[in-house]
Amino acid sequence: MFDPLAADPPRDPEFPATTPEVTFDSGGERLLGVLHVPAGRGPHPTVVLLHGFPGNERNFDLAQALRRAGYAGLVFHYRGSWGVGGSWSWGHVLEDAAAVVTGLPGLAEAHRLDLRRLALAGHSMGGFAALMTAAAHPSVAAVASAAAFDLGAAAALCRDDAEVRARYVKAFDGELAPLRGTSGQALVGEMEAAGDTWQLARLAPRLAGRPVLLIGTGHDAVTPNELHHDPLVAAYQAQPVERLEHHLFPTDHALSDHRVTLARTILAFLDRVL
Repeated sequence: MFDPLAADPPRDPEFPATTPEVTFDSGGERLLGVLHVPAGRGPHPTVVLLHGFPGNERNFDLAQALRRAGYAGLVFHYRGSWGVGGSWSWGHVLEDAAAVVTGLPGLAEAHRLDLRRLALAGHSMGGFAALMTAAAHPSVAAVASAAAFDLGAAAALCRDDAEVRARYVKAFDGELAPLRGTSGQALVGEMEAAGDTWQLARLAPRLAGRPVLLIGTGHDAVTPNELHHDPLVAAYQAQPVERLEHHLFPTDHALSDHRVTLARTILAFLDRVL
């Protein structure tokens, strides 16, 4: 049996695997992306991978594994990050993710994409963006989130405790090297202004009819599961989100020693639901 995490698929000389650069327009800026297109005539189910803040882990290993398994995997950068023009903000991340979802049909024919089988998968803040974007776009058939950062839950802590707020400001300030146009104070302020509208548990009614994968990380100081994962699982079970799958892995925020487990879990989920 072919294992996409351990072997390369056969080459198709007529429809070879490719790795084209792609761009998307969002807020007057050009988002830069890389599409990992599998071999074969297709059309191929498509997965948009949303990286976190600031994006040190961009999940290219997942994109390659997805391609070997027959999925087209897209990795892109948001405004104000990693050389892309514009300024970084949480709101811009959500706008950019939406721009990619709505812009993909323009790439479908050229790159053999099947957008009836479109999934979003995100890590950390990218998990937040994946769930928020899927909830806002019924065209997204399935969504997977790993170590999601629940901005609404964090905002509530900041409003209630000045010391916690100061720690978030300091932590965000320490991650700004690849970003432009923002600050820790600005990011915490934006988070607080959005408040409960960015609580991921509130998305349950809009995701109730679709497959959702939630992966928590049990040794994680960035998104401790007690705040960012467990309440979300409980809320989605209570809705219920009938096609919910959830796991808690004993690993750190980047799933540093669980990358193969992460890939296998996401692939198994997508194979079942797409």
